[in-house]
Amino acid sequence: MSNSHNTPLLDTVLKPADIRDFSAKQLAQLAEELRQETVRIVSITGGHLGASLGVIELAVALHHVFDTPTDRLIWDVGHQCYPHKILTGRREKMLSLRQGGGLSGFTKRSESEYDPFGAGHSSTSISAALGMSVARDLKGEDNNVIAVIGDGSMSAGMAYEAMNNSGSMDSRLIVILNDNDMSIAPPVGAMSAYLSRLISSRSYRSIRHFAREMSKKFPRPIGRAARRAEEYARGMVTGGTLFEELGFFYVGPIDGHNLDHLLPVLKNLREEKGTGPVLLHVVTQKGHGYGPAELSPDKYHGVSKFDLVTGEMETNTSNTPSYTKVFAKALIAEALVDEKITAITAAMPSGTGLDDFGRSFPERTFDVGIAEQHAVTFAAGIATEGYKPFVAIYSTFLQRGYDQLVHDVVLQNLPVRFAIDRAGLVGADGATHAGAYDLAYLCCLPNIVVMAPSDEAELMHMTATAAAIDDGPSAVRYPRGNGTGVEMPEKGEVLQIGKGRIIRKGSTIAILSLGGRMQESLKAADELAVMGYSTTVADARFAKPLDQGMIRRLASSHDVFITIEEGSPGGFGAHVVSFMSGEGLLDGNLKMRVMTLPDKLMPHGSPDKQYEEARLNAPAIVEVALMALGSEKKVVRV
Repeated sequence: MSNSHNTPLLDTVLKPADIRDFSAKQLAQLAEELRQETVRIVSITGGHLGASLGVIELAVALHHVFDTPTDRLIWDVGHQCYPHKILTGRREKMLSLRQGGGLSGFTKRSESEYDPFGAGHSSTSISAALGMSVARDLKGEDNNVIAVIGDGSMSAGMAYEAMNNSGSMDSRLIVILNDNDMSIAPPVGAMSAYLSRLISSRSYRSIRHFAREMSKKFPRPIGRAARRAEEYARGMVTGGTLFEELGFFYVGPIDGHNLDHLLPVLKNLREEKGTGPVLLHVVTQKGHGYGPAELSPDKYHGVSKFDLVTGEMETNTSNTPSYTKVFAKALIAEALVDEKITAITAAMPSGTGLDDFGRSFPERTFDVGIAEQHAVTFAAGIATEGYKPFVAIYSTFLQRGYDQLVHDVVLQNLPVRFAIDRAGLVGADGATHAGAYDLAYLCCLPNIVVMAPSDEAELMHMTATAAAIDDGPSAVRYPRGNGTGVEMPEKGEVLQIGKGRIIRKGSTIAILSLGGRMQESLKAADELAVMGYSTTVADARFAKPLDQGMIRRLASSHDVFITIEEGSPGGFGAHVVSFMSGEGLLDGNLKMRVMTLPDKLMPHGSPDKQYEEARLNAPAIVEVALMALGSEKKVVRV
């Protein structure tokens, strides 16, 4: 790496061991250079900037103090892992971040030995760290295990389940709460830093252990009172009573951008070989050190490419709206005429479009935090009282609320509406966020209506349809990205449940498309027409209930029948084939083919490249049709 970016100290760092002997002054310089390099890289690649800038000093301090990778360092979510990646031998590859064949935007076990646990979703780090700690103890080893978790991630029940479990065990574990919201942190200053250094020291821990042992000599009420008095005294000073109640030894809060505060406390925790879990509370600022990101932390959480000097981001040049924006518009249109419509998000208001809805209907918008399980059952509770809740959620995040979807919504047949964003492949976020499984995990459930729009106008109609379905659960799943440019209604029309539509009539090949592959299906039909094959293209609209009449007609009047969906095997096509098999529609000469995403994890890359690799684009559809026909004609590639 050249020195052209004015990073002379960072240029000498190829691995964390290279900074173990750095002085405090050198570490401060390294942090400044690492911040510059992180901003420069993300300005070119796009990605998660704010969270990464918030942990620059923390990443430097952790890799300086601890013996990574022998000491396990787990970054919760992975949004904050870019500085960690730069320090752990991946700097030369950082410009390939989130691109096909390049580095993942998250931690990834297969990418580096310094990534002991992969994370694209939040709140998993403490559970994983406890597992590693227990395994370490079983092996008789003594390395440290450190989990870094953000205050947002602490809103998920899983984090508290893990802390409750950890607090009841003797395994030594260090949890660092990276608090960049300041919502639970008192002012952080010299006195707090001094107290944190004191109570994390071995001498204090030894005195505390001695006091605890001595208290056992007293009658039980007095001994218990003595222990409580010490814990609450520290809790009143440091604010850690909640964590103490969960069984953690609490240290903090300290300034996460001040190495003079961070280093001595981390060294104390490294040297302390006692038992049980410790929680270190550090306070940081999202986007720290880069003006535009400091001023607008939400905007700079996930960014497109941007100008390094002004911070101005590249704008989307598409003339068509995103499906997310269309859903927001559709839901607002419904809510204007129906005061019972409410909207729920699990910490993703902008990602799901509910920020727009919330500006129009703040009293009917609920952000429950990173708590997908709660979001689903909360919506079920609202539905029992006659309201019309829409749970706006990413496909992969709904996976976390699946038990609640089954037990609390479907089993009771409650009219909760699921607006499932990021269905299908999602590009740069890769496999962690690919909405591949929702058709499979929804269509197997009784009494649920499952829809998928072929364009943005259809999403308007399906949102209106979901609002009108009041006798059971429903879901509409739609892709990331922009619509196709069709003319948009002001408000959606209610569709007939379980009825698809014929887009183009033909006689030889039938393509039944569900969702976002409609444009590719039409391109394939054009190409097949050039070859002399008359092709019907149908829009299923509903994955459940199936349009059985349309399927019968297509099956009985064509030589080849192809279903296509942006989902895993076991979804829409599987249900079509199951129906056709039961009806005897596969007993004759019909050539039936099901096109789905492949049965593998799809690596990150551009969506077009991903769908090409998945063989769900027009050339692949043509190829499948010709092979089914037994045609020797070659597919024409443009």
